[in-house]
Amino acid sequence: MFFQKVGKIIERSSSAAYAKNSPPLGDDEKLSKDLSQNIIDMREKLHNTADFVNKEMIICGQKVQILTFEGMVSTQNLTEALVKPLTNLKLENPTPQSLLHWIRFEAMLAPEQKEVYTLGELFKALMSGFVGVLIDGIDVAVIAGLQGFASRSISEPDSEVNVRGSREGFVEPIRTNMALIRRRIKSSRLVFEFAGAGQTSKTDLCLCYISNMVSPEILQDIRSRISKIDLNMVLDSGYIQPFLDTNIGSIFSNVGITERPDTVCAKIAEGRVVVLVDGTPFALVVPYLFSEHFQTMDDYSHRPFYSSFIRIMKYAAFFFTILLPGAYVAIATFHPELFPETLLLNIAASEETTPFPLMFEALLIHLIYEIMREAGLRLPRAIGHAIGIVGGLVIGDAAVKAGLIGSPMVMVVALTAISSFVVPSLYEPVTILRFLFIVIGGLFGMYGITLVLCIVFVNLCALNAYGVPATSAASPYKLFGLRDVFIRASWKTLGKRTLKIQRLPGSEVGGKGGSL
Repeated sequence: MFFQKVGKIIERSSSAAYAKNSPPLGDDEKLSKDLSQNIIDMREKLHNTADFVNKEMIICGQKVQILTFEGMVSTQNLTEALVKPLTNLKLENPTPQSLLHWIRFEAMLAPEQKEVYTLGELFKALMSGFVGVLIDGIDVAVIAGLQGFASRSISEPDSEVNVRGSREGFVEPIRTNMALIRRRIKSSRLVFEFAGAGQTSKTDLCLCYISNMVSPEILQDIRSRISKIDLNMVLDSGYIQPFLDTNIGSIFSNVGITERPDTVCAKIAEGRVVVLVDGTPFALVVPYLFSEHFQTMDDYSHRPFYSSFIRIMKYAAFFFTILLPGAYVAIATFHPELFPETLLLNIAASEETTPFPLMFEALLIHLIYEIMREAGLRLPRAIGHAIGIVGGLVIGDAAVKAGLIGSPMVMVVALTAISSFVVPSLYEPVTILRFLFIVIGGLFGMYGITLVLCIVFVNLCALNAYGVPATSAASPYKLFGLRDVFIRASWKTLGKRTLKIQRLPGSEVGGKGGSL
């Protein structure tokens, strides 16, 4: 509760200091009717950057400039959709206005096109992969979406591997990710709403939601938070996640992260808002409940009995990984009578030769494990796997033989590490809680662990995700809502009525939700 109040104070003070993003470069400056002057102004504002390309053509006696940034447009699309139609255009003495009309509605084959009237709008479009067309004598530009920048192909996400289901994952271009969602939700009520963040990067953001299912209060709150993002550069969804998180003072976040289109579609259908960020495959899901960390798409592909067993096992693994090291230290230090006699003698014999207290030993070996894990993540994949396996075996065996740590502690760390991978999205809070419980167990025993565990539970139940309790429907309790929390009910039960986020018990947001 204390950390939550501190977080709210920080959030309020930060929000008051945030100013809206400055307008794009040249946003208020109108285009000139003089074609040459427009090019001079653009070159000047772009500081003669080397990747700005402008090609002058004479079309039906009129000067035309084609504008783009190198590498942002598909050359084939540019040739087929714009250059060839323009060179084949035959009009007798057209005015600039009539030529503009013919280019936009007759010659240009690009599906996405519109007119812009300021340098700022033109810059924004060109930097997003559009092609601009300027005609001498009018102060209007036509832009066409012919994006063709290099990107990796769609593949299965490494962070969310499923046994069954889709093998597609999000990629870096935001429009490709939008298409992956649209292909799965063929509804006229699916809305993509563009926003921007980053005064220098001017990164494209996209809010995805179903208009008659989303809560207007949640949607407006997200819009307001995005408008207050005061960053120069936004290069990843992690940059904006803290601005969307309402629980700054808690180790548990109410913003989910996923790179699976099917997961995103399922969340949108429940009334949530998904934020896509250009340049990253990781989408943000708002709001995100605690129970959703234990759910995967595989749960809905298997039979409900097996899925329920797996889900209960995940909850058990979560508590196992945060409590086992601390409980071992607490029992061995303060409550050895709880161990069976044979096990107690083995532990005593093993720890008798180690030079460090049990709490320090546990902290040391867990710290070494985290170092090896981080090294394995940052090194190239082939080397990283070898570091993780060989490093763990060699260092663990050598430390036991040298008498630095006891063999029971190595077993505890190994079991804890394996359990932590069962719920990977909670790895950050799990790591913090694990170290916390080791210290508490070493200082205050099981009584201290029980007290701190109660404090964590109270803090978790007090968390609020955009007006929705983070632990709903377990607390506040609702039997119907528990059909997809600790167990997974059959599709005959789940399919009767999708439980919208605003219908969960304890929800303070409005909106009844609708149908697709």
